[in-house]
Amino acid sequence: MKFGVVVFPGSNCDHDAYHVVSKHVGQPVDFIWHKETDLSAYDAILIPGGFSYGDYLRAGALARFSPVMTALKDFAAKGKFVFGICNGFQILCEAGLLPGALMRNADLHFICKHVHVRVENGDTPYTSESEKGRVLSLPVAHAEGNYFCDEVTLNDLEENGQIVFRYCDPDGELNASSNPNGALSSIAGICNKEGNVLGMMPHPERACEELLGSNDGRDIFRSLTKAIEAAV
Repeated sequence: MKFGVVVFPGSNCDHDAYHVVSKHVGQPVDFIWHKETDLSAYDAILIPGGFSYGDYLRAGALARFSPVMTALKDFAAKGKFVFGICNGFQILCEAGLLPGALMRNADLHFICKHVHVRVENGDTPYTSESEKGRVLSLPVAHAEGNYFCDEVTLNDLEENGQIVFRYCDPDGELNASSNPNGALSSIAGICNKEGNVLGMMPHPERACEELLGSNDGRDIFRSLTKAIEAAV
């Protein structure tokens, strides 16, 4: 089993992701420079948070053209696991690996705080160590986390169980005050129809140690490890 963490110019959560995989998951992991085109050595690829290309045009809009993204599409098409966090989620949407788009937060401000998210689907490769309805405490740090899609896409996401996480209050209830960025239907994370590609705005890699305020993120990575073991 081997993980890879893609590094774009401007990535700043790559070392966080590397640390979690190497120390908490206990699996081999490499940094992958964005110009790499051979991903055959890996079972899962993480696209970390940050400001790829400085968000110069639009978050994720330039990163989608990096050589590694062509390879990543082939990687995902083979059923291997791709996990995009924050800027990684934006990149996956820009690249067409996930539907919808991430817009500016509703209040137009950068948000950096702990929030609560509810597990909507406990049967994905990323949530098998949780259960539907579980509330996780995870940090967010973004300016463009306002998820949006058209009505047809939203209905498909609902019917196919592709909405994996929703923002909620500590009791698991959905309301406007618990939605930090105005995301449609309080969506915090979605997967593709096959379930092997996940994108989420909150940072589970920053919530793997109690010292940081929560260790709820560890089960997401443990679930992924379990899924890889089953696949290989």
